[in-house]
Amino acid sequence: MVISDSASISRRQLIERYKHVRDDHLRYMQKWGLIRPSHRDNGDTLFSFADVAIVRQADEALGGGANFRAVLRNLLASRDGQLAFDFRIEAQHAKVLQLKRREPPPMAALMDAPRLVDESSADQYFLAASILDDGDPENFDEASDAYRRALEIDPYLVPAVINLANIHYSCDAIAEAQALYERAIALEPDIFEAHFNLGNIFHDLGRYREAQACYRDSLRLNPAYADAHFYLAVTLEKNGQSQDARAHWRAYQQLAPNGEWVELAREFSD
Repeated sequence: MVISDSASISRRQLIERYKHVRDDHLRYMQKWGLIRPSHRDNGDTLFSFADVAIVRQADEALGGGANFRAVLRNLLASRDGQLAFDFRIEAQHAKVLQLKRREPPPMAALMDAPRLVDESSADQYFLAASILDDGDPENFDEASDAYRRALEIDPYLVPAVINLANIHYSCDAIAEAQALYERAIALEPDIFEAHFNLGNIFHDLGRYREAQACYRDSLRLNPAYADAHFYLAVTLEKNGQSQDARAHWRAYQQLAPNGEWVELAREFSD
């Protein structure tokens, strides 16, 4: 038996009550922080009646012919007293899956005594770390240790640097992750994952111009990376550069037609 909570309303009930608001609209409004689910009951997400007022405003505006993009902007402006774009992107960092090697930088020979690198051992530790690095926080410590062992053997193994940085990022060790991404870029400037992930850090820190530069560097190296187009569009919107963002909203739609944010990209590219 389902017990109704008099102080809340379910996602299903919102969709039934407000005919112009789709389920994906609710997800985007939740991502923006406009509505916040209070709890879950029998598999359904429940919202407070304060959230219902926001959804009702959105429904009325959509019913009046406004597009979703304009509705979001007006709701955010009403909430904050200014035009805002507080989208919680929750970006997934790019993991390096293939082991690629480069020659050590020329200055390395002058800085350190030459030593023999046992590439097979470094590769084995990297492989072990990659298997452990499955996104489960319980495996973070073991995966980190294995990446570090690989780097002790071969300090120039950039994929290990990036993936170790990703783990730090997942643990909210932002400063450590940033230092590692920057190290990876210094060692191998043309690896797009490092630029993209560093862009995510700058986004988290509110340094949007620097985030844009990183996303652009990532796209220069890999123009088909859909997520970089998406997050670049987000940071451009946050800086009020909507016109510049449209090309990247459209690129995301083309590159990820079944992507999680394709409906959002479609709304904002109009």
